[in-house]
Amino acid sequence: MTHSNPYTPGAGFMPSYLAGREGLISHAEQSLLALQKRYPQQSMIYYGLRGVGKTVLLNTIENSAEGYGILFDHIEADSDGKFTQNLLVSLQRIAHEVSFQTTAKDFARRFLALLKAFRIQYKLEEGEVSFGVDPEAGFVSGVYSNDLTDLMTQLGKAAQSSGDTICLFIDEMQYLRREEIAGLIVALHRCNQLRLPIMAFCAGLPKILQEVGEACSYAERLFQYEVVGPLKPEEAAAAITVPAEDFEVAYDSAAVEHIIAQTGGYPYFIQQMCSSVWQITPDKPTITLEDVQEAEPKFWELLDKGFFAVRYQRCTPREKAFIAAMVKCGKLPCTIANVAKLMNKSVSSISPIRAQLISKGMIYPTSHGEIDFTVPKFHEYIKRINPDLQLG
Repeated sequence: MTHSNPYTPGAGFMPSYLAGREGLISHAEQSLLALQKRYPQQSMIYYGLRGVGKTVLLNTIENSAEGYGILFDHIEADSDGKFTQNLLVSLQRIAHEVSFQTTAKDFARRFLALLKAFRIQYKLEEGEVSFGVDPEAGFVSGVYSNDLTDLMTQLGKAAQSSGDTICLFIDEMQYLRREEIAGLIVALHRCNQLRLPIMAFCAGLPKILQEVGEACSYAERLFQYEVVGPLKPEEAAAAITVPAEDFEVAYDSAAVEHIIAQTGGYPYFIQQMCSSVWQITPDKPTITLEDVQEAEPKFWELLDKGFFAVRYQRCTPREKAFIAAMVKCGKLPCTIANVAKLMNKSVSSISPIRAQLISKGMIYPTSHGEIDFTVPKFHEYIKRINPDLQLG
């Protein structure tokens, strides 16, 4: 088309129209406003498969926090194991803003002392930690959860004194180590007990439910959990049609139904398919089923070369065999017992492979003994590249 493409496939790219998340956003905004009024709030965990828009949701809530004048920072966890380092940088950045308030400088000074001691204790890189106050001597115990709690409560007291409110946004939470999850839970819990103005919005793959539960016994009361899934048909239809309305372009009903059927209502897939359709329909006032079907091969090609392949190529040959066996089971979720049978192995011998794939964010346990892929339609990709489902 001669005008810009209104669809934005990408990792965390904000769509021109965010469909189907109004309730989650409204609830988050209510929590932020209540926290500003000094009513403690449960932190949030949004969980779901790849491509459902968890990062977009966090970014949208961040925009609301900024509009309300709340101090916040975004931390994207990764498998590099640097979450604690990145968390300290975020807390330091927030503390710098809090410390400008004269009434909070005593608390900021204590926070700075703890921050320096924390870095030394846990052998973390030094950063620029001065923000206009002289530090006292800091003490940390060497118990991660205790030390992180002390650090965050001091920051919370500074914010309380200055009239500020603090919010942390943590994406890809499944990459946190068990110690880090437990420490974060204990710290947030203590902040709630002291009615300090701090909360967190977190997002991750479904496995985070198990990780959080195992890290701390009272985690189910500290957090609210919201599943972020595919869009309902009417929501998916809006995600398809509304961006085109700015250009006076419409979709016929058959085209919309086909896109929903092929994408399963997953927001990333909708953006990618509609982007592909848009590129081959220049100056057409109405996009038809035939247009969508013409663009469909390009859509799958883009997913196969990018969204799917990037994740698959990170896997070892043994992991790829495990993945092929999962697909060969015929129905997902599948049991690890069936996977072992197809691989002609014992369950105990393939359990380390299962653990590796979970750690990489490729699969997740759906229930006891059952597993599924974290990437929607991944089994279809495996069938396209390995139609005979060879295990080696």
